Amino acid sequence: MKDDNFLREMNARHLWHPMGHPGDAQEHAPKIIKGAEGVTITDIDGHRVVDAVGGLWCVNLGYSNDVVKQAIADQLWQLPYYSAFAGTTNPPAIEASYAVQEFFAPDGMVRAFFTSGGSDSVDTCLRLARQYHRLRGQPARTKFLSLKKGYHGTHFGGASVNGNNRFRVNYEPLLPGCFHLPSPYPYRNPFDEADPARLARRIAAMAVDEIEFQGPDSIAAFIMEPVQGAGGVIVPDESFMGLMREICDRYGILLIADEVITGFGRLGDWTGSRHWGVQPDMMSTAKGITSGYFPVGAALMGQKVADVFETADAEGSIWHGYTYSAHPVGAAAVVATLAETQRLDVKTNAAARGRQLYDGMVDLAGKHDIIGDVRGGHGLMTGVELVSDRDSKTPLDATTMKRVHQATYEAGAMVRLGAHNILMSPPLTISEAEVNTILSALDTGLAAA
Repeated sequence: MKDDNFLREMNARHLWHPMGHPGDAQEHAPKIIKGAEGVTITDIDGHRVVDAVGGLWCVNLGYSNDVVKQAIADQLWQLPYYSAFAGTTNPPAIEASYAVQEFFAPDGMVRAFFTSGGSDSVDTCLRLARQYHRLRGQPARTKFLSLKKGYHGTHFGGASVNGNNRFRVNYEPLLPGCFHLPSPYPYRNPFDEADPARLARRIAAMAVDEIEFQGPDSIAAFIMEPVQGAGGVIVPDESFMGLMREICDRYGILLIADEVITGFGRLGDWTGSRHWGVQPDMMSTAKGITSGYFPVGAALMGQKVADVFETADAEGSIWHGYTYSAHPVGAAAVVATLAETQRLDVKTNAAARGRQLYDGMVDLAGKHDIIGDVRGGHGLMTGVELVSDRDSKTPLDATTMKRVHQATYEAGAMVRLGAHNILMSPPLTISEAEVNTILSALDTGLAAA
């Protein structure tokens, strides 16, 4: 490792960072994070803060789980890599597929297709959804429905069903045949509807209208996050996912649950689908599957999807996959992470600490007028929308948002900005005292606006 002076001098000189302007990164060098322990991170200057972002919604077990680290290290010495394309496999991949199937059995999932991350998993689900209908003699079912404000990764398929134009406009034209419904977002929606249940029914009615307009036999799948993450932690009414499940069943459309963030306990239940009492046909997963310690994702299939592929003729072959699908080191990380996730029962702590964080932010909203909306209360996903005027809901400007972010960091917590939202998804192992540190730091940060 080069010394600190080298790192400071070369910071952003040769590396383009995801989700940011490369010129701005050179002008305003990013924070260099050198170490982590428990739920805290330490930068190159020795400043130590609670990580309220959980890496990127992913470090569910915190940074110090030695069981997962040891599993990764041991597998590197046994078999650092081999292909899992048809014809060969490896012991950790077999064990990981069994562990994943067992974990997701209550959601109706029976098969796993391993990937390198969430974007891969989404694209796998979209592609296999089209193939599923083709195998059933309905090749015209190629279109996809999704929600505005939804986030489904950055591959061309995921970007096409994404519901935030920030990830779309510079890369258009995207995949044709993708259509978006309003987000279940009571604070801002085209109906001016503040009641979550009524809003859910309005969106469901729009879904039916759009399906009838497009032609039911042209639509392959509807994809949704059980709680929208990067879009601002938008929590739907408890009826919403069930309404969409019923509509999908009525029209023969597959329901894909994007559980990349919500899976593995973040909502206080093992999955977001389980949280809302719905069984999807497919799931895209990643992040918490290895607690971010190794890049792994999985696209999961329900029984009816598995049956169609496994009983098909040669057209059922899956001509899709990744060099690192079922990577033995990643698979070993999956097995260890799932075991630790359940041993530590992180969903129970996520429920309690998530309620603490949400209630604390509601209290801060009574103190700081720039807080327009607080969303969360379902596990450790919390969104805080900042405005310059509560009556008009005018979004807070970017310069002030950055000032709030920096002041919060200096006061002891790393949070994430999403436009004029503060997004938080701490490790699921966080303590009551560490949540209080986040709230105290945000109190200071908001006062600096």
